[in-house]
Amino acid sequence: MVIRSSQTGSLKNSLQFARRLTLAASIVTLLSGCATTELAGNNNAANPDDPYEGFNRTMFGFNNSVDSYVAKPISDAYRWITPDFMQTGVYNFFNNLKNVNVVLNDVLQAKFEQGAQDTGRLALNTTLGLGGLFDVAKNVGWHQNDEDFEQTLAVWGVPQGSYLVLPLLGPSTARGIPGSVFDTAANPATYIGMPVQLLSLLNSRANAEGALKFIDEAALDPYVFTRESFLQWRNNLATDGRMDSSANLLDLDDELETSTKPIKE
Repeated sequence: MVIRSSQTGSLKNSLQFARRLTLAASIVTLLSGCATTELAGNNNAANPDDPYEGFNRTMFGFNNSVDSYVAKPISDAYRWITPDFMQTGVYNFFNNLKNVNVVLNDVLQAKFEQGAQDTGRLALNTTLGLGGLFDVAKNVGWHQNDEDFEQTLAVWGVPQGSYLVLPLLGPSTARGIPGSVFDTAANPATYIGMPVQLLSLLNSRANAEGALKFIDEAALDPYVFTRESFLQWRNNLATDGRMDSSANLLDLDDELETSTKPIKE
């Protein structure tokens, strides 16, 4: 299986879409705790990172159904009526707000030089970029960095923990749950009103359309493809791109073939 870089980028957007649904993070923590307790005896998954595969596949199917019957029709209508430049502006606005999290986690990870650049990026786009609607900083060579509290926890030595697919919220890990709680609390977008937050989620779902379609059509097992892509993406972020080169998206064929076998109940 060959994955183009543009498809990988779109896949990243779709995974980010799933992770941005963290407004109910406190509920998620409770749900994941219940799942850990109830499913501890059902460790039938071949992948050691996914000991609750039966539960996760059920949630994956549930989330896909919600997406197909609710999120996709709404996002299709949004894409049809909203010009591309407006969608880009919405993306830039919320991406600029997220830079508050990026700067904070730069400091927590002792990346002070990068933190200074990210602070300048935030200031430039907020002022000359009209509140972040325009990404002016990229024109001066200040690229967008991606830092969050899950990465900070990884730097501090907190293990990844089990892979979990959460109802409505999508892929995560045991380390990712508290990371999402912290990032949600630190992001200014959390406090600007539910309608605006829904606009952000809607715009993210619209941008993820191509990647989600690619997963459904190209992967032998969309669940395994999503899991492996998500975990490798998170590991790559946690190690600043220094992850083992043998662990990449081109090595999924054996895992996908194994995944076609039925899971024992």
